[in-house]
Amino acid sequence: MSLMCSAAVIALLALNVAGGWADVTLNGLFTDNMVLQREVEPPVWGRAAPGEQVTVAACGRSKTVTAGQDGRWLVRLDPIEMDHPFTLTISGNNEITIENVVMGDVWVCSGQSNMVWPVSRSSNGEGEVAAADHPLIRLCRVTRATSQEPTDEVTAAWEPCTPETVGNFSAVAYFFGREVHQETGVPVGLISTNWGGTPAEAWTSREKLESSPEFRPILEYWEQMIERYPAALAKYQSETLPAWQEKRTQAEEAGQVPPRRPRPPQGPDSPKRPSNLFNAMIHPLIPFGITGAIWYQGEANANAGPSGAWLYRRLFPAMIEDWRERWGQGDFPFAWVQLANYRPIEQEPGPSAWAELRESQTLTLSLPNTGMALAIDSGEADDIHPKDKQTVGHRLALWALDEVYGFDCVSQGPMYESMEVEGDRIRLRFTNIGGGLRRGVTENAPYPSPLLGFQIAGADKRWVWADAEIQADTVVVRSDEVSHPVAVRYGWANNPVANLYNDAGLPAVPFRTDDWRLSTQPEGR
Repeated sequence: MSLMCSAAVIALLALNVAGGWADVTLNGLFTDNMVLQREVEPPVWGRAAPGEQVTVAACGRSKTVTAGQDGRWLVRLDPIEMDHPFTLTISGNNEITIENVVMGDVWVCSGQSNMVWPVSRSSNGEGEVAAADHPLIRLCRVTRATSQEPTDEVTAAWEPCTPETVGNFSAVAYFFGREVHQETGVPVGLISTNWGGTPAEAWTSREKLESSPEFRPILEYWEQMIERYPAALAKYQSETLPAWQEKRTQAEEAGQVPPRRPRPPQGPDSPKRPSNLFNAMIHPLIPFGITGAIWYQGEANANAGPSGAWLYRRLFPAMIEDWRERWGQGDFPFAWVQLANYRPIEQEPGPSAWAELRESQTLTLSLPNTGMALAIDSGEADDIHPKDKQTVGHRLALWALDEVYGFDCVSQGPMYESMEVEGDRIRLRFTNIGGGLRRGVTENAPYPSPLLGFQIAGADKRWVWADAEIQADTVVVRSDEVSHPVAVRYGWANNPVANLYNDAGLPAVPFRTDDWRLSTQPEGR
């Protein structure tokens, strides 16, 4: 091709862009079968040529906007009142049609592996899948991705909830959405954006993490990880993998189970690195219209490291605030699942990183418009992924029905309120007791067990198991070993044997009355 011809082609391409000939594109959340948030001005956005006119039309009404110099455009439609599926049309140089759209309530469903856990592998998975014919529940899966910088690109797809589509979808999200839909009759959209084994800092923006000196140890830890990564990767490839391969060959020749492939070192694109998942799996969803969010995560932070159980009381609310600030929808509803009971039952009271993480989750209830579903009685000692996802989905839905949809039902279990020392015993008072306190029946505490799960201590801070008794709307706790008690703990273990409930069948929230130093609490905090 001649130089003159090449120049002409370049000029023509530039004219096409400048003249608005580039195709209009949509954010990846906008696909057939989607749910648009009702009772708001739903935003629709994407890219086009700079200065191109883009028109979005639905249900006989339309709005037009001009793409900015960066090619971005966003339209906020007038609230759409439509009780049956419709078509969304986006027009510019080209035309895009999104079919089978419904108006409803959209929930972002995020977290780590217990939110990932699919319907097909939950309790009665085969039966749940077979019965999942709910055309007005729509399932959206966000493809897993990481990014070191915030991105607007996302790969996702919406599908109506059917036995063919629900099997690999988040069980917690589905059981939550199913109950909300069945009780309200409102179409429900569930956006599943999650990744197993990931900590909360990966889902939080860099700006938020940098805004507080408390989070500096997390960032410094990863800065060191990234600095060491090239050498660690080289060693992994030159030494670790060959050694594993040799052991694998030897095991296979001996008819033994071969060792697992060792995990590579964490690098710049790790899903555990601070902000990498926020950048790629939350940022691109903003500002999609939503009702709220549900969250199941914390296992990856239940330790004593730089982002451990104690710091979670700062990190988790910071993440929620971060999402709310960026979404621009005010303090939208946000509820989470408290960590389930897990690991062997301890015979004596002692420190527990999981109990400390649960306390951090409870303290996050100080944020407005938040809720917590307990899983303290639905876990499994030998499996970090309990199969009973129906219980936590139901308890999340109870909170939403009560606090978001105004059903005025008992949606929370007993919450510690105050204590009084009465000689050699302590009397405890609770909120959220409904019609009264009860001894519940759990796998760890089958009926007719006494009231269990309480520890008591004197000024020496030595914890012992306590005798506990329900008296009217209070619980009285004592022990022959502690004549002058000063503090009580309840459900304070990785896998507590605890059975205090209200008459609505909801378990009491684990708590402590003391402010003594915790095992994961950093020095100087």
